[in-house]
Parts: sequence; C-alpha cells; structure tokens
Amino acid sequence: MARFKTRPNPRSKPAKQLKSNTKKSAQTGSRPSGGTTKHDRVLGLLQAKGGTTIAAISKVTGWQPHSVRGFFAGVVKKKLGLTLASEKTKSGRIYRIARARTSAPFASALGTAEQADV
Repeated sequence: MARFKTRPNPRSKPAKQLKSNTKKSAQTGSRPSGGTTKHDRVLGLLQAKGGTTIAAISKVTGWQPHSVRGFFAGVVKKKLGLTLASEKTKSGRIYRIARARTSAPFASALGTAEQADV
C-alpha cells in the first residue's frame, strides 16, 4: 500500500497569507474635522426651543422610529445623563432636552457608602 502525498488545494490560500481583521488603522476610528455626525444632528434637534418629533429625526438620520427611541434611552438618557421631556400635542409627541441630571445614580450611592464609613 503506497502512501500518497497530499497536495495543497490551489483554490485556498495558505494560512500565512490570510489577512487578520484584528488590527485596524487609527484613521478609521477618527472623525473628519468639521463634519457633523448623526449624533450631533439629533442632539441639535432635541436642544431646539420647540423640540422635535421622532418622524423628523427619522427623516434627518434615516433611522427607523424604534432606533430613534433606542438612541433616546441609550445615549441621551444613560450615557449623556440628560433629561428628556416629551409632551403630546395635536401634531404628535414632541421631544426635547429639558435639563441635565445633577448627579449620576451610581455616584450618589457611592457618596452615601463613603459617609457611612466616616
């Protein structure tokens, strides 16, 4: 019984030549200077005196309405700590940034624990 030598498959690349996706260039993560992001546009609409609707934000950003509501909860409220006010009008629900929170919830919990130790 003769042993056969296995040939490399000509359609596949050797493992050495495969590109790694783990290293990214530093330029891909940075924003071009002077450009406004969707994030900035949404915050600008929310800071306007009259506020804005979800439909208006969807039109500006191209996001679905559920994505706009997710942005409100995740970025505006949780990450930025801003208070989002909404009121129902004849034309629909209007959202605006009312005021910033005075302190983060976890900071007040730490403050009480530190006072108890003293």
